[in-house]
Amino acid sequence: MGGVSKVSEIPLVPSGKKDIHRLETVLLVETLLRPDVIEKIRNPEERLTWVDSLAVAAAALAREKAGKPVSEIADEIGRTEATIRRHLKGETEAGKLVRETYEMLARGKRVAGELKVTVEAPEVEKKVKELEEKINSVKKGLEELKNKLESLLASL
Repeated sequence: MGGVSKVSEIPLVPSGKKDIHRLETVLLVETLLRPDVIEKIRNPEERLTWVDSLAVAAAALAREKAGKPVSEIADEIGRTEATIRRHLKGETEAGKLVRETYEMLARGKRVAGELKVTVEAPEVEKKVKELEEKINSVKKGLEELKNKLESLLASL
């Protein structure tokens, strides 16, 4: 059986895929839970765009903090280098919000509250994989909804 592991640690400078995904997830969730962001995504017509933009900005920032170049980030996320640069420079609202969330995390502040839990390492790995699968499923669903909405708007 594995040793006890604290899952509350946030890899602010990720050193591998697992750390990048953890930071990306924390950035997205923490940003979505901010009261100012909740207010912005109340409008159902803009919600999908907001969530998608925040997810891209969180993914980009997590990869940048891991030292990846913009070209590689763009390839991994499936967006243009220009889009990634705008998010990383804070030229987009989503990029600004995610960067603010990162800075809050760096100061030790959490929107979601303190999540200190101790569990066995294999259990953590299993839960991380389950959450990653759920996040990927949600991202895929959001992309499908976005495509359907764009198709519907184009037909009007």
